[in-house]
Amino acid sequence: MTVPIADGDRVGIVEATNQFGQQVRLGAGEWALLFFYPYAFTGICTGELGQLETDREAYATAGCRIAGVSCDSMFSQRVFAETEGLSFDLLADHWPHGALAQRFGVFDAERGCAVRGSFLLDPDGVLRWSVVNPIGEGRDLAAHLAAVQELTA
Repeated sequence: MTVPIADGDRVGIVEATNQFGQQVRLGAGEWALLFFYPYAFTGICTGELGQLETDREAYATAGCRIAGVSCDSMFSQRVFAETEGLSFDLLADHWPHGALAQRFGVFDAERGCAVRGSFLLDPDGVLRWSVVNPIGEGRDLAAHLAAVQELTA
């Protein structure tokens, strides 16, 4: 795994394909929370993304777009979103395999997936807040929302 990017780094525009095959651009004119997770349909991931869906309106009120990211294909992401009732973008970091996770320094090459990394980009594509947890350790999503609300105010 490479070293994660640091708060204050200019990330620029992030582009990837969502669960519907649409190209998504983040970090261009809006706040965006990129939420990397190892795999669709796993226990911790399902709980975390479900909580993001529950808090989706609060993120929207803060002017922040949510995007989940994993190395799953867009087809897996679509079924995962439909099954779990997720209405935000799930980005397929499938090919080139793990390219976004590598760019953010959260790709675990031994496992072939992302670790749990969260990255808040400002409208200019600058990283303003981040947290990285090991694969088996869930994130404090109340702290995520509080950070977003504070930084976007």
